[in-house]
Amino acid sequence: MTISARVSESGWDVSVETNEVAGGFACTIHVTQRTPDEIFEHQFLHGEVFSTEREAVLSGLREGMLWLELKIAKTIRL
Repeated sequence: MTISARVSESGWDVSVETNEVAGGFACTIHVTQRTPDEIFEHQFLHGEVFSTEREAVLSGLREGMLWLELKIAKTIRL
C-alpha cells in the first residue's frame, strides 16, 4: 500500500508519497512555493529508508517543511 499526505498554507504546499523499497519504505517529497512573481516546484527523495510507512510519511513532511523554511528564508537558492 502507498500512503500519501499533504500539508499546505497560504503560499506553500508539501506533499509526500511512500513506496516500498528493499529494507523498508522510501519517501518522495514535493514542495511548492507560490509568490506574486513565480511558482517554484521541487521534488526529491528522502535520503533515508524507514521501517514503516508512517515513519516515512512523517519524516518526509518534516523534511519538506524544513526545506521550504530554508528556501523562504533565502538560506538555499535554486
